[in-house]
Amino acid sequence: MKAMGNDMQNILAAINNEDWSAIKQSAVNIAEHPKPPFTEKIRILSFIGTDTAQFKKLDTITHNTAMELVKLAEQENGNAIIDKFAQLQKSCLNCHQSFRKPFQAHFYGK
Repeated sequence: MKAMGNDMQNILAAINNEDWSAIKQSAVNIAEHPKPPFTEKIRILSFIGTDTAQFKKLDTITHNTAMELVKLAEQENGNAIIDKFAQLQKSCLNCHQSFRKPFQAHFYGK
């Protein structure tokens, strides 16, 4: 998650500099973020339980939105990139609001 946060910050800076290749690379990083090892994935899915479908849906939305951002960066479409980045931020926020606090409490005691 920390790497994805850094990529989000990198996209924002790249938008400000019209650095299309940096936007593309960071969006790819987000879309193709590393999956947890199998045993960790089982722990996470066991914890999520009945909310697994919602979690996977939010992950898919984030993936698809990031890939759309890649295409827009290839087109150097600044205005559309800004709009798509806002959608990406919202997809992250939706997941965080649903899962961040319970995850932190369960796995990290926060």
